[in-house]
Amino acid sequence: MIFRRKTSPTEASQKPARVTAESVPAAESREASKTKKILLVDDDPIILGTLSLKLKSKGYQVVTASDGSQAITVTRKEKPDLMLLDVCFPPDVAHGGGVPWNGFLIIEWLRRLSDTSSLPVIVMSAADRAEYKQRASAAGAAAFFQKPIDNEQLLTAIDTALLHKDSVGAVKPAAVFEI
Repeated sequence: MIFRRKTSPTEASQKPARVTAESVPAAESREASKTKKILLVDDDPIILGTLSLKLKSKGYQVVTASDGSQAITVTRKEKPDLMLLDVCFPPDVAHGGGVPWNGFLIIEWLRRLSDTSSLPVIVMSAADRAEYKQRASAAGAAAFFQKPIDNEQLLTAIDTALLHKDSVGAVKPAAVFEI
């Protein structure tokens, strides 16, 4: 059962405050994370393993996928609260299920379905491309990280995206993208 504080008509008509990395109390938001499920999508088993361990140590539930087809299947089955998504998959991995998936195609697919349209997505890439950062923002990603990833900054971005999603019901990418 979920209990929500009743709001007055004045409060209900006000826009929610902008959520930034500085405005998220780490201890408070990470305490709430214990029930949050994160889907980690990457073709590199080392990244899947190390990030999974880090996220689990912070109280998150973690499910993983190593290609686009698995990402879609796991998203439908597990209903994650947030997705950490690699952009590039090698040709032999990207074609899981016969579709040439990449991170942007996965986001596009998610945005078309009502039950996943507001899923916060944090994009990761080893490629140093300003184009990827722009495309991630345009696709509605909550944040973009270049690998290797600073774990503390990633955890802050996750906390911010989840807190913002919980407070307004959907992620507004422009409000969370600046980390």
